[in-house]
Amino acid sequence: MARHSDHSPPRVEREFGVPIPGEILDPELWTRTAIKKLPEEKPLDFEAIFGRKAPVVLDLGCGNGRFTLGSALTRRDVDHLAVDILPVVIRYATRRGNQRGLSNVRFAVIGGLELLKGYIPPASVSEIHCYHPQPYYDQNDVHKRLITPEFLALAYRALVPGGLLVLQTDHPLYWKYMHEMAAKFFAFRDHPGKWPDAPRGRTRREILAMKKGITIYRGEGRRRDELSPDDVDRLVASLPLPTFKADRGRDPLARWE
Repeated sequence: MARHSDHSPPRVEREFGVPIPGEILDPELWTRTAIKKLPEEKPLDFEAIFGRKAPVVLDLGCGNGRFTLGSALTRRDVDHLAVDILPVVIRYATRRGNQRGLSNVRFAVIGGLELLKGYIPPASVSEIHCYHPQPYYDQNDVHKRLITPEFLALAYRALVPGGLLVLQTDHPLYWKYMHEMAAKFFAFRDHPGKWPDAPRGRTRREILAMKKGITIYRGEGRRRDELSPDDVDRLVASLPLPTFKADRGRDPLARWE
């Protein structure tokens, strides 16, 4: 079956001048990528969700799905579960996943912490990606910051031995905290330069930040498999929370959030 009508050019979406990964296929080739309601049975059964046994990547706070789409298109042998707390962005992401005929992607509305806590089996995912988690500027909201010792411990638990954690932000104080805390659980290091698979940006926020000359902090690390469950618990109990003061006035992209 043809991917497009015989004489129609490839249909490509752009965002801020940067193509969104993949082409829009003819409707008969579309798939269904939405998990409209997470099952009451916990934890998730990835083999049942995707209809096969394959490595699983989590994209926490996926926004409109740009990273997940690009990864799923180039890694067809890997399954992707992408989540966000905002239904509107998941609607965009789901539509794009459907239109690209992707069978190795599912999108759902849920917070990253809630997903890890309630739905992800231990040692079940190969990678966890989190791009530009909200720094929360109001001091009354700092408890909502996603990257904490508890989050890192849950990510550690969810990943297979040697599993990969990827973090990114353009907030220097949040990055300082992320880097220091992640290094306790992961062999975490700065990623030099831009992502080779998406030099113009893996996410909408990254594209905007680079266009404005804002520094992007990128890092990744493999799970420190030598840590015991007791070691992880001790880290959670002893490490500080992200209570730094974030100044919205110094964020050139605050209006985009």
